[in-house]
Amino acid sequence: MPQLVFYRKYRPQSFSEVINQKNIIKTLSNAIVGGQISHAYLFTGLRGVGKTTVARLLAKALNCKGRKPNEFEPCNKCESCEAIKNGNALDLIEIDAASNRGIEDVRSLRENIKFQPINSKYKIFIIDEAHQMTKEAFNALLKTLEEPPSYVIFILATTEPDKLPPTILSRVERYDFKKLNLDDIIDCLKSICKKEKIKFEDEALRLIALYSEGGLRDAQSLLGQISLVTNQNITKKAVEELVGAINFEKVKKFINCLAKKDKEKAMEFINDIYDEGYDLEVFNKEVLNYLRKILLLKISPSLGKVLEKEATSEEMTILFKQAQVFDTPYLEKLLKRFIDIQVQLRRTPIPTLPFELCISEEL
Repeated sequence: MPQLVFYRKYRPQSFSEVINQKNIIKTLSNAIVGGQISHAYLFTGLRGVGKTTVARLLAKALNCKGRKPNEFEPCNKCESCEAIKNGNALDLIEIDAASNRGIEDVRSLRENIKFQPINSKYKIFIIDEAHQMTKEAFNALLKTLEEPPSYVIFILATTEPDKLPPTILSRVERYDFKKLNLDDIIDCLKSICKKEKIKFEDEALRLIALYSEGGLRDAQSLLGQISLVTNQNITKKAVEELVGAINFEKVKKFINCLAKKDKEKAMEFINDIYDEGYDLEVFNKEVLNYLRKILLLKISPSLGKVLEKEATSEEMTILFKQAQVFDTPYLEKLLKRFIDIQVQLRRTPIPTLPFELCISEEL
């Protein structure tokens, strides 16, 4: 089973299926019904939140032959809708700027623009990872964006809009896609599991959602990969093993060493998990997130509601207790040191050394 099969299989085919982007969908749907279509759009946001999906839906709706004037959803039945769904629409050109980033590629695009749509109202260009285009390529694209033919629509998608030149930004209609909620991702994963007859533990799906960091595509891809490895029986332990996760109990043990300022046990712990094969970068991220949670609870117990989706009720009880042990200045100092460690881990010849220095100096 290919790793990305679920992402492809369950890609939304209508605007109503898109998760957690209501404002964007409402604005685009009003524009479609009102015929107020821009010649260039910019879709920004984290990876896997629906930018390319919505771009394809917009292209599908605009070129749909079965859509009525007062409707915005594509019919998903006409020749144009079927072609876009199957990835063989001649008037929808998708370009990966990461591998087509130079001026020659843009010149080729500009030549393509001269030709009218073959069997659609619009010729639509989706440029993914648009921020990776070269300065010369942006300059060449700018000339096209300034005076595009009436039948051409550009949709630029990027995770880093700040890297786009101001001249480009001033000529596009921008939409910022939100990070997906943890519950939305979990609900989507549960729906897929039920349709695919996959057994699962709730905690396993929660862990997958957490590791996707708000990206539905990553969550669906990880679900597909784990379902293959586990023969469609997804457990929390299986997820932890596959993603290299450090479970809550292990991190709690290390945090207790920090709280007690026990240098010897903290040093032993770091070397033990390294010998066991754990990725220390992953472990450090878990420590940072754990300390962050304690800091929030230290500032105000009411901030626990911010963490409820990230931790179980049992974990929250433990976090509340640990928040009473740490004093705020020490906690803040540790957080800053572990942020530094995250950078140092990519350069150090001895992976355990950044931790050992921190333990030696701060405990």
